[in-house]
Amino acid sequence: MVSDKKNKVKNIFDDISGKYDLLNHLLSFGIDKRWRKKALRLTGLNKNSFLLDVACGTGDVAIEAKKLGVEKIIGADFSHNMLSVFNKKSKWIIGNNVQMVAEQMPFKDNTFTNITVAFGVRNFYNIQEGFNSFYRVLKPGGKATIIEFRMPKNKFFAYLYRFYFKKILPIVGGLISGNKSAYTYLPESVEEFDMKVDLVKLLQNSGFRKIDIYHFTFGIVQTLIAEK
Repeated sequence: MVSDKKNKVKNIFDDISGKYDLLNHLLSFGIDKRWRKKALRLTGLNKNSFLLDVACGTGDVAIEAKKLGVEKIIGADFSHNMLSVFNKKSKWIIGNNVQMVAEQMPFKDNTFTNITVAFGVRNFYNIQEGFNSFYRVLKPGGKATIIEFRMPKNKFFAYLYRFYFKKILPIVGGLISGNKSAYTYLPESVEEFDMKVDLVKLLQNSGFRKIDIYHFTFGIVQTLIAEK
């Protein structure tokens, strides 16, 4: 089952990598840029930060972190094609990207001041192991910042959210990317993740004690900042 999910997720993102940025911005009406920017500012990144961006995709978080003055950044993703797009967009980071899964990080203990993962935790094959890795490679006082979709608590917004995610997004995403199954998996994974996964509890299990939670855009996105 583990290898099935790993390979399924890898194949999806390898296939849609060329259209990923276009669809991200189109389907979120461009708000995804604000979510990343706000989350990173809340995290307090600066020129002294050493950032590991997990499930980095095409590098939008790393690029935003660079704008905030971060000079040491490593991007990590299991999809080779996503990393290739990242490298084309961000020549300043070539040579630092790593193809890996979060559950098995090839880094020494207490290496990074910050870890980010934007809209990627639900694709981990074992979230607890991933968070255990986060805790291990973060320096004392280091922060893990998680940006993830969630189901809104307001019933009206939840209805609109489901309708858009299940009826509109797969059609538009499928037409543009040529892979409808990818844009069916993505919204389905959000609802399943929201119902079954308690991120705070998993972070606490890994050793994180100070966890701040922020909600963006009517509660459809959450940001958790956990400090070691």
